[in-house]
Amino acid sequence: MRRLFLVLLLSASPLAANMQLALRPGEELTYRVGWGIFANAGEIKISARAETNEQQPCTLVVTTTSTRGFLRGLFPFDARAESVFSNHTGRMLVHTERSASGKKNPGDTMLTFNYGSGTADFRDLIEPGKSQVVTLPPGDPMDLITCLVQTRAWNLKPGDQRDVLVMFEEEPYELTIHALRYESVTTPLGTFNTLVLEPRMEKTAPKGMFKRGSNVRVWIGQDAEHLPVKFEVEFKFGVGVSTLTNYVAPPPAASARAN
Repeated sequence: MRRLFLVLLLSASPLAANMQLALRPGEELTYRVGWGIFANAGEIKISARAETNEQQPCTLVVTTTSTRGFLRGLFPFDARAESVFSNHTGRMLVHTERSASGKKNPGDTMLTFNYGSGTADFRDLIEPGKSQVVTLPPGDPMDLITCLVQTRAWNLKPGDQRDVLVMFEEEPYELTIHALRYESVTTPLGTFNTLVLEPRMEKTAPKGMFKRGSNVRVWIGQDAEHLPVKFEVEFKFGVGVSTLTNYVAPPPAASARAN
């Protein structure tokens, strides 16, 4: 249940090395999460800032998630995920997740990627016995929420598709993101013409949430910013919808460097 809720609140050819990360330092997106009758079930905040890793320039993407309102009394949940991306290659170097959910055991994990050996070192800091070295399929891995945001840079059209590699804790998922159709979406920031994208697990046998029949979608605005204005996760027991409520653009210097 904790992993499913974290997925809800968070988040052709594979992503290529030397890609440009779609989140720029100083950029920040805030989403209100609705779940069934709970219009204010939670909040997601995604932000990026410049960092260094072993003296190399990097971008740190931070995603914080939490339940809100009445649902928080039933299911208190807080999580923080941090992903470090190399500015030189665009690849994710380290990914950490920390979560707390009421009386349940907290989560605290770290993934460190070794692209030379094609492996990732997974460390469970709460239950060390679960730590392991994972063999990676081809592709450049991301966490799900950053991957969905990254789609804003792809300029897909209905009928297009693109393969991605997404990490769920220690498990790599080979997904294909399909561009479905254009839709108009109204948010607190206005009405957007969007492209609806849906990741599917087609190259391998479905597992995890995809085996259980869950669907994930993201709506990407078709204006100059190409903002991901809505996410949706559909489970058998309900649908969670995350709607963009606030956007902070990167400072001009960051935008100029990105271009």
